[in-house]
Amino acid sequence: MEIIPSILIHNGQMARLIKGDFKKEKVYDLSPLDLAKQFESIGIQKLHLVDLDGAKKGRIVNYPTLETLAGHTSLKINFTGGLHTDGDVNKAFEFGADSITASTVSIYRPELFKAWMISYGREKIMLGADSLDHQIRVGGWLKETKVDLFKHIAYYYERGLKYIKTTDISREALLEGPPMELYEELLAQFPNLHVLAKGGVRDLADIEELKKIGIHSVIFSSSYYEGRITLKELSNFIASDH
Repeated sequence: MEIIPSILIHNGQMARLIKGDFKKEKVYDLSPLDLAKQFESIGIQKLHLVDLDGAKKGRIVNYPTLETLAGHTSLKINFTGGLHTDGDVNKAFEFGADSITASTVSIYRPELFKAWMISYGREKIMLGADSLDHQIRVGGWLKETKVDLFKHIAYYYERGLKYIKTTDISREALLEGPPMELYEELLAQFPNLHVLAKGGVRDLADIEELKKIGIHSVIFSSSYYEGRITLKELSNFIASDH
């Protein structure tokens, strides 16, 4: 099982949003590069980098951060936020992303998202499907869509989708535990899908539980930044998992 730290960048700083609300933001006085190097030092191999400014503005904003992290670590970076055009995706890969996650495009321009899956390959293009009450939200979670989560995933799954990152927004940054039932339902309906679970992880026990039900990867952030999970615990988990 992969454990993947998430770094969210907003206004040039590391941040997190409580339940996806920009008005309920917590900013951390941490250096993304220092953090990335710490994670790399214990054997973590991947990083999820979220461009919150890009998600709001509809274009990549924080590509210098991507370039710095890609240039000074060997972490495989999955980049998301503001990816709306071929040019945006090209820019993300040009500045060092190993893969990208797109959500808004998958709703409003499905032909373009499918074209990316074909052009770049399904290892490189991940579907972001974040929901509130099983309905997809996009644009930094600010826009409702009335699109059902499971129908949306099924559409792309039938067309060869391999990776999906999904968040239950109601649990984001609350440290109240992951939505286990949602993930179990996803795994039952889409057995060949690699699910990356994000949101609600409180501690290592939650990560162990997600591993038990068959989750491919866990993306964590708040639990680490709030001291609920330590580097040593993560290091031990990686060592015991290999």
